[in-house]
Amino acid sequence: MNIPSNSVLSDAEATAVIDLRHAMHREPELSNAEWKTQERIRNILQEFGLNKLTIFHDTGLYVDIEGNASGAKRSIAVRGDIDALPINEAREDLPYRSQINGVMHACGHDVHASIALGTALAFHRLRDIFAGKVRVFFQPAEESEPLGGRTVQNEKLLDGFDHAVGFHITPEIPAGMFGAREGAVGKSADQFKLTIAGKMAHGASPHKGVDAITIAAAFINEVQKVVSREMPVDDGAVVTIGTIRGGEATNIICPSVEMQGTIRTRSPERRELLCQRVREVAEGVATIHRGHAECDIRKGEPPVVNEAEMVRRFRQLVHDAAGRDAFFDGRKETAGSDDFGFYAACVPSIYFWIGSCTSENQSHLHTPTFGVSDDLVVPATELAVRYILDLLNC
Repeated sequence: MNIPSNSVLSDAEATAVIDLRHAMHREPELSNAEWKTQERIRNILQEFGLNKLTIFHDTGLYVDIEGNASGAKRSIAVRGDIDALPINEAREDLPYRSQINGVMHACGHDVHASIALGTALAFHRLRDIFAGKVRVFFQPAEESEPLGGRTVQNEKLLDGFDHAVGFHITPEIPAGMFGAREGAVGKSADQFKLTIAGKMAHGASPHKGVDAITIAAAFINEVQKVVSREMPVDDGAVVTIGTIRGGEATNIICPSVEMQGTIRTRSPERRELLCQRVREVAEGVATIHRGHAECDIRKGEPPVVNEAEMVRRFRQLVHDAAGRDAFFDGRKETAGSDDFGFYAACVPSIYFWIGSCTSENQSHLHTPTFGVSDDLVVPATELAVRYILDLLNC
């Protein structure tokens, strides 16, 4: 199953990978609106003879590549996300900069999708040297609801698969390096909407009413104690209140406040507890102050959890293919979330990092000046192909 070092991608495949990256970056599309992107990817796959395509989540698609060789029939899924963000790009130096006002690939999904494309093209050409199946997802809606990853889980698109592979560009690691570590590498992300009901009264007579703003202020203070006093420090638990609305006038006791926020943790075990405690604090604080609270919690993506053996094999592969210095051994902090967590909740998975930091590209993800060099795309694709071949042969 080993392939020569110079034949992972053909020249035509490498060109297609870079062309897709440029096209997606020029014409980015927001979550659940990736129609042109879907069509573009479908056309490229069909040009290379891949016709076993399936649409999912409306704007996504996946392709199955069946190996023709004899041997164990393992199945590996690969995810490349395809949606962009509502950010106006500020990179005038890029010839392929976004042409869509207010939308850009500020999270590297154009790179991820291009790596996924190269993976599909390479395995199609190499199908006579491996057994089993590779399913490549071009997944929409990683950034916002309704999430594409949830559809993968709900529609059981990973049933029968042995492993799933995801990856993400990061400017926190130098270009040319790759990283991964076992355990939780991304947090769950649940959303809550809290409605606090009080009683209106004249602002000069607060005792005749129930002040919803006072209740909201008490909740904001108390809920942070759940994190600081009830969650382990290394859990990375976060409760953030992102919006708060209430009140109509300076001289009226506010009868109603609405707050929305997010609940995050690296721990699948403590996820339910944290959500429960947010609800209990809201209801308890409201009761103490003679009001009422309704807390609606909407489950988002689970934490991304890496399987230890997959990380070990990835580390070895990087050492063998790119040198020991190419593996990032530092602890990369992961405060964010990714709906690849739905994949990891279904099958043993790995979510590895691709370093992108250069002198020209140091901006953080989700910023107007974020960028990734073309020089990283093909090498990252070739590493992904080698790793998946290794998994098929393990």
